[in-house]
Amino acid sequence: MPKFEDCIQRLEGIVRELEQGEVPLERSLTLFEEGMQLSASCRKELEEAEGKVEILLKQNGKVQAEPFER
Repeated sequence: MPKFEDCIQRLEGIVRELEQGEVPLERSLTLFEEGMQLSASCRKELEEAEGKVEILLKQNGKVQAEPFER
C-alpha cells in the first residue's frame, strides 16, 4: 500500500489531469476510479492516525479531543 504522502501526490496529479478537460471519457473514468480508491485509502489512514492521537491524549480515563492547528 502506498504511503499517505504518495497517495496525496497522485491524487493531486489526477485532479490536475482531469481539470485540463482534454482527457477522453474512458481515461476520465479510469482516473476517477483510481482517485476514489486513493481517497478511501487516505481517509482510512487519517482515521487510524486520529485514533492513535486520541489514545495519546487520553488522560484520567477520558479522551480529551484537542483541535489540530498547523
